[in-house]
Amino acid sequence: MSKKEQHTTLQVPAIEHGTVIDHIPSHATLTVVKILSVLEDLVTIGINLSSHVMGRKGVVKIANRKLSPDEVAKIAIIAPRATLSIIESYEVVKKYTVTPPDVVEGIVRCVNPSCITNHETVRTRFSVAKAEDGGLRLRCAYCERAYDQEEIEIV
Repeated sequence: MSKKEQHTTLQVPAIEHGTVIDHIPSHATLTVVKILSVLEDLVTIGINLSSHVMGRKGVVKIANRKLSPDEVAKIAIIAPRATLSIIESYEVVKKYTVTPPDVVEGIVRCVNPSCITNHETVRTRFSVAKAEDGGLRLRCAYCERAYDQEEIEIV
């Protein structure tokens, strides 16, 4: 291996069993980690990695863990174009793009200070739709305020 190859090659350890979340917008990578509460697991996090499709992206590898449907739904809200790869014996056994749910409950905070969810013990509920730019747009079921993906606050 030449000196140039040694300096430009990333060495990220493979995982024997677990999940790889790829194609995360770089700015959302740490939010994905926070959502998953993966501090107990072996985790590899890559931020601002080069991507032909996205320019820059994030990647999260979690050893010995498969994600629940609720966790996948949360990731789909933050990173609707993310891909998940399930790893068994160092091989990808399943790979798919996350699908945002039609409705999310208790995941996103309504930032409208007048919304009932900020004054009463009411679980938030948002309808999810695709925005014109390919991102997501959420609408609060209570105050009907619509949010672009950049405005979303995960609870």
